[in-house]
Amino acid sequence: MNFKITFNTKWSDFDPNRHMRHTAYNDYAAEVRVRFFQKHGLSITEFAKLNIGPILFKEETSFLKEIHIGENITVKMELEGVSKGIERWRFKHQIFNEKSELSAEIKVYGAWIDLVKRKLTAPPKKFKTIFEDLPKSSNFKEILLKSEK
Repeated sequence: MNFKITFNTKWSDFDPNRHMRHTAYNDYAAEVRVRFFQKHGLSITEFAKLNIGPILFKEETSFLKEIHIGENITVKMELEGVSKGIERWRFKHQIFNEKSELSAEIKVYGAWIDLVKRKLTAPPKKFKTIFEDLPKSSNFKEILLKSEK
């Protein structure tokens, strides 16, 4: 199962060179993550009730083809890795132009933070089912925590 969303790009997504500005790619990838969690019952309000939120350690973007003003894009998301307790995760996003050409790839590595203690935490058990629903990338690997190495 793929998780992907098609977006109508906005004028504000583009720079004076008439191609998508570099940060817009990452904004769309983040929007796809948010929509995936919303679809699985984890809205921003639900995260707040659980006193938990996602944080990023690393975000890496590779630009492959230009996206021009007025083009629609499709963003596909896959899970590249996750720890046993879902404490750490790595997502891969692929952004395609209107011709279905891969235009950018974004990889994010993150974890969960307890919003009260302001410390890293393990998520509630129901997150395991949500992560099981995520499509896995071809190079999916379990993330080993320091205590497991």
